[in-house]
Amino acid sequence: MQLHDVWFVLIAVLWIGYFFLEGFDFGIGVLTKPLARNTSERRVLINTIGPVWDGNEVWLLTAGGATFAAFPDWYATLFSGFYIPLLIILVCLIIRGVAFEYRAKRDGARWQRNWEEAIFWTSLLPAFLWGVAFANIVRGVDIDAQKNYVGTFWDLLNPYALLGGLVTLSLFTFHGAVFAALKTVGEIRERARKAALAAGLATAVLALVFLVWTQADSGNGRSLVALVIAVLALLGALAANQIGREGWAFVLSGATIVAAVAMLFLALFPNVMPSTLNDAWSLTVSNASSASYTLKLMTIVAAVFTPLVLLYQGWTYWVFRKRIGVQHIPGHHPATPIDQA
Repeated sequence: MQLHDVWFVLIAVLWIGYFFLEGFDFGIGVLTKPLARNTSERRVLINTIGPVWDGNEVWLLTAGGATFAAFPDWYATLFSGFYIPLLIILVCLIIRGVAFEYRAKRDGARWQRNWEEAIFWTSLLPAFLWGVAFANIVRGVDIDAQKNYVGTFWDLLNPYALLGGLVTLSLFTFHGAVFAALKTVGEIRERARKAALAAGLATAVLALVFLVWTQADSGNGRSLVALVIAVLALLGALAANQIGREGWAFVLSGATIVAAVAMLFLALFPNVMPSTLNDAWSLTVSNASSASYTLKLMTIVAAVFTPLVLLYQGWTYWVFRKRIGVQHIPGHHPATPIDQA
């Protein structure tokens, strides 16, 4: 295995880590509308990810930076061709971060309601658009001989890509519902388990169609193994959720994301962006990579700092491992009428 192959694997691992962690972040954001019945419950959901959401986004920054350094041609074609959806995602992530921080800066109901609305939409849109983007990467797009994307924004909204977006949206919502059940107590925990069942069943239908379509289109033996693991993990997560084993349900919903994203990268390799115009114009791990010296230097840096980042992030999750409920929210009174805002 050459260094450009190693870095393809490492970038795949970074994206898998990002979707595993940010997946339940997005899911919690989407669930703030249908799951929470009042302001205190919305705050409980937001607090489940409050200590970790910004750390989870570090995986995205690292994945983008690693792609830029290891595969500059892939980065250039991807970010120029997918400019509009990636810009929408970036704007959503900026507004989402501001919403988390600013929501509690004032006590006004309208102020908080507006920021909560922002959290919902800026979680839903990226959850959908990441699926659209990665589906197009695997399917292939219009790339010419100069490695430029020559299609339009509307070409990216094809049936396969839209299905991919629905899969990531439903899968992240399921992952978030399982996380909410794992991290909360009381009525919201029970409703989270019911929401996980509904989202999980929808995910099972959508994901099966999408993954089988992917396997039929560009799959291989390795991607088939990942497909089977993803399906079994999803079924296991649903079963664990039904019997109240939230820890196992979360592990298995995460395993579903890991296996599903791994399948996409396994189906993609050795390409990084296939061309639908001519196979010879596809970007591959060899023709899109940086020089050997750059890859060697990156490997040394990654070997030193990656374990430190993993240890610190793992410690953060351990510190904030306890469940929370509305009784932990300052100013909450059980007898207060339900706020439908």
